[in-house]
Order: sequence, then C-alpha cells, then structure tokens
Amino acid sequence: MQVTRRGALAGAGVAILAGRARAQAAQPLRFVVNVGLQNLDPISSPSFVTRNFAYLVFDTLVALDSAGEYRPQMLEGWEISPDRLTWTFRLRPGLEFHDGTKVTAEDAVASIKRWGGRDSIGRRLMAAASDLSASDERVFVLKLSRPFGGVLEALGKPSVHVPFIMPARIANSTPPAQQVREIMGSGPFIFEREGWVPGERATFRRNPRYVPRQEAADGLAGGKIAKVDRVEMTTMSDPGLRVAALQTGEVDYLEYAPVDYLPRLRGNRAMTIARAGGQAELMYAASLNHLLPPFNNVLVRRAVQQVLDREEILTAVGFGPGLGQPDCTSLFMCGAAYSSTQGSDLIARPSLERAQALLREAGYNRERVVLLHPVDSPLLNPFGQVLIDRMRRAGFNLDVQAGDWATHAQRWVQRQPLDQGGWNIVPVVYTGFDLANPLSNMGVGFNCTDNQPWGYCDAPLTPAIEAFEAESDPAKRRELAGQLQKLAFEAATFPIAGQFRSPAVWRSELRGVIDFGFPVIWNIEKPAR
Repeated sequence: MQVTRRGALAGAGVAILAGRARAQAAQPLRFVVNVGLQNLDPISSPSFVTRNFAYLVFDTLVALDSAGEYRPQMLEGWEISPDRLTWTFRLRPGLEFHDGTKVTAEDAVASIKRWGGRDSIGRRLMAAASDLSASDERVFVLKLSRPFGGVLEALGKPSVHVPFIMPARIANSTPPAQQVREIMGSGPFIFEREGWVPGERATFRRNPRYVPRQEAADGLAGGKIAKVDRVEMTTMSDPGLRVAALQTGEVDYLEYAPVDYLPRLRGNRAMTIARAGGQAELMYAASLNHLLPPFNNVLVRRAVQQVLDREEILTAVGFGPGLGQPDCTSLFMCGAAYSSTQGSDLIARPSLERAQALLREAGYNRERVVLLHPVDSPLLNPFGQVLIDRMRRAGFNLDVQAGDWATHAQRWVQRQPLDQGGWNIVPVVYTGFDLANPLSNMGVGFNCTDNQPWGYCDAPLTPAIEAFEAESDPAKRRELAGQLQKLAFEAATFPIAGQFRSPAVWRSELRGVIDFGFPVIWNIEKPAR
C-alpha cells in the first residue's frame, strides 16, 4: 500500500501531537507545602497540610467564592422556611465517590454529623439542630430548634475543620477525633495511597468520574476542573532548596514563598507571586494550655499578651512593610468582615516591663513552662525563636522542646500532664479563613467545649457567643463580634502576635491559578516542556 507525502506528514503531525500529549500527561503538577503530610483525615487533624490534601480528594456542599459569598457546590440549591428554622438541601445529580458509588443525602448527613462532633462551628450548629436527616436519595433537611444565623457559613467553612463529604459507612463508623482508615472522596483528584511517603510526598491522579459545575472556577466555588492528569504534593525542609527547585522547574508551586527570597523572586518574570489579602492573610499567635499552671492564671496569660510585640516579631521574621501589619489588633483579622478595634487597648502597646509586673502580680515563681518549638516550619521556626527570647526576657522559665511540626501537632491536641508529654505554649500560625469568623476563631469559638485541648472557658464569653450565633443581621453580628473580641482579650484566650502576608509563588507558565490564600490545584494548566 502506498502512502502519499501529505498523508505521511499528517501522520507525523498526529504522532507529534500524541507525543506532546503524552509528555503533558507524564509531567505532574508539583506543589510544595509548608510541612509534611502525616494525617490524611481532615476532620481529626487540625493541620493545614491535611486541609490542602483534602481539597484535592474530597468535595464540599457549599463553597466560598472570591467575593466572600457562599455558593452551592455539591448542592443544587436550598430552600429556607419563612422562620429560617427549616433548611432543605438538594444534591446536584451525577455525584460519585471515587469507587463509583453514588453520593447520597445519607452521606451528606453522616459527614455533617461527624464534622459537627469535631469543629467549633459544627458543634454549635448541631447543638441548635433538632433534626438532620435525609428525606430521599438527593434531599436532606436541617431543622433548627432555635435561630442560627450562620448555617451557610458553617457548611461552607473554608478551612480547618472543613465539612468535607465522605461515605456514610466511613463517617458513621469513625469517631471524629479518630483517623479514618479509608480515604474515599468525590473530589477532582484521586489519592494514590501506595505512593504516599508520610511526611514527604503524596501523589494524585485526575478523577475521570468527577462532574464539575458549569460555572467558571471562582475561589473555592464553581467548576473544579482537573486540567492535569497527575499531581504531586511534597515538602522540602530547606527554604533555599524550595526556591531553587521552583526556579529550575523541578517544582511548580510553593505554598509559601520564603521571605528572604521574595526580592529575588519579584525580579524574576518566570515567577508569579500571590496577591490575596484580607482573610487570605495569616496571623501569628501563642496557643496556651489553660488547663495546666501557670496559664490557668489569667494574669500569666496577659503577661504573654504583653510579651508579643508584633512589630518586633514581624520585623525579625522578615515580614516588613508590604507584608506585615504590626498595627493590626483585630482577633478576627484586619480587612475581614468582622474586623474590630474593641478591646484593642489591652494589646496595642505591648511591654516586657508590663509582662514582668503581671508575673509578679500573679505570684509566678519560675514554674517550668514547656514550649513546643516546630523547627521544621519556615513560618513557625523564626517566630518561635523570637517568642523564646522575649518570654525569657520577661522572666518565664522555659523548657524549650524542639521538634518537627507533625510530632508537635500530635502532642498539641492531647491533654496530658507535663511529665507525660504535656505542653504549656505552642507558637502557631492561622489563616484568616480560620480566624475571621468568631465561631471558628481559636480564641472564641472553642469556649467551654470539650473538643479542644486548650481548655479555656470564660463565663462572660458564653452568652455573647450565643447572641452572635443566633443573629442573622450582618450589622448586628459585626457589633456582637466586637464585644466578643473585647472579652477574649480580657481573658487572654489566644494571644495574637501579628498579621502578615506570606504569599504563594508559582511559575508564570502555569495558567488558571486561583489566587485564594492556600493551594487551589484544580483549574491549573501546565504546559508541556
């Protein structure tokens, strides 16, 4: 059989295109997270890296868009009764888990209930509910026994803990604080467990069963289209190695750009630096164990507030002008919906001398204070160093125990005496997505609950929280949030240490990157090289 020259050229062109397609498929999108992935369950784990993992694998009923609006995601929509006490939700058709089984209303109900046993907003939502049950395969109904103004905020909560949907057989059989043994989601990517190296690398492949929404991707909402066949999530302890790997194309995206390298990255046209602000920014804070001395004494906790000089901390870490906001004194993040200055006079002018006076007033007698220092985290290690120095200068007798974040995170969520692995203080960082809503804020939303290890329980906070959660009017909610902030500062529940922007950075050749404040991997196109 003869082949014409035109036919041969056409065949060669097809072969070239096929080769390029194979090359594209063979090149995974590689993104680097801040710390290693150890826990795969987004409900039992409080870690951001687990949240990042879960957004690839699982999906949510409601999603937050770039304008801060809550939109249907797995849901087709909802109906609200005139008294706002009955909410009827309908799943959209075509939803399947990765094993091919249908996502049903029973799965949604079981997942919400499990999440509601762990999360601060979830527990409050469940406490306000008289019933949550499926009425058919695609419809479930939430009946409230009292007003709850943040139903959609709860179901669309964007960060730890996110109400991801998993099969009812898993959610019903696993207590909220216990890790699930099986990872079965319905999200745009499938986790390849056999390729997981805990603390180092996780791999994913595109989910061929996923049916995205028809709307354009917008924040966490809209169509979650997986435009690469494979994804690798990894970590590198050395910030310099991260930057070098990004510049050479070994990796494509860094969750956080190392601060010292930002000037160099800004001058490189091959790099794009994220610009998301407001609740996409981060906040340093000191997580205190209220259950153990000396932080069961409010005066000692207030001494920590005086230790935390935001300007010194942010400058020392490298978050200078344009990145740090040392003047921000809002527990709920400056630039976010519930930003407030109420009570800020208590922390506006921190002073080591005032910290020393508070320790004397409290009768602090050099009791040992165990500080867990996460040295593997590029964000937490330098903050921890400044915190250690300033606490010692104030007069605290610190027992600094250095280690990796994954190990510390396991200790941090346990209630143990000091001689059995307990702790007193941990330097932490949270995103505005976690702190901007009072009901999820670490210094307010966990008040007097038994699902957190920090143990704070301030009586005046309780009625103020109840008033906030029952209110639907936005203006009244903002006023109530200010009152909550003042009470939290007075009780020193969660001393904040400075708001800043630690932007992501990615190779400019990537297309469709959603600049949201944490890695959003769908919608990204990676050109073949």
